[in-house]
Amino acid sequence: MPTIAKSRMRRGAGEVSGLVERAAARDDTAWQELVDEFGGLVWSITRSHRLADQDAADVSQTTWLRLVEHVERLQESHHVGAWLATTARRESLLTTRRSARLVPAGDDLPELADDAPAHDARLLEQERDDALWAAFDRLDERDRTLLRLVVTEPSPSYEKVGAALDMPVGSIGPTRGRALARLRDQIEDAELLQAV
Repeated sequence: MPTIAKSRMRRGAGEVSGLVERAAARDDTAWQELVDEFGGLVWSITRSHRLADQDAADVSQTTWLRLVEHVERLQESHHVGAWLATTARRESLLTTRRSARLVPAGDDLPELADDAPAHDARLLEQERDDALWAAFDRLDERDRTLLRLVVTEPSPSYEKVGAALDMPVGSIGPTRGRALARLRDQIEDAELLQAV
C-alpha cells in the first residue's frame, strides 16, 4: 500500500504542472514526487471499489503505468490528480468485471445448495449502494478525500491523515463527523426527491 504523504503543504497547480513536465522528461525524482503527492488518492479509489488487496495493488500499479504511457500527451497537466482518479476508477471497474466468474452447471454436476440471497435482495443492495455512491459523489472533494482516507484498510493514523490533508489532527474527527452528516443529508435529499 502506498504511504501517505509526509507532513507538508499540498502543491499548487503550477508546482503540479512542473512535476508532470519533469516526469515527462524522464526525471525519476519527479515521478517519486508525483507518487508521493497522489499515491494515497489512487489507493483510496481502488479500495473504494472493494477490491481485494492484490487486485487493488494491481489496479494502482496499472493506473501509474497508464500515466507513464500518456504523460507526454496530458492536455492540462495541473489536473493530473483528476486524470489519475478517473483512470483508477476505470481500471477498478474493469478489474471488477473481469473477476465476475460464471460457474458452469449441467446435468453431470451435483446439485449445489443455493445460499445466495434472493434476487430482489441483491437488487435492493445494489440500489442502496448506488444511492450511497451517488450521494458520496455529490460531496465536495475535501469531504470525499477525508472519508476515503479514514476508511482505508489498514486505517492510517490521524497524524498521517492530517499530513495528507494539511489538517490539524484535532479537527479530523469533527470534520469527519460533519462530512458524514453531509453524506446523510445527501442521501435523505435523494430519497425525498424519489418520493415526490
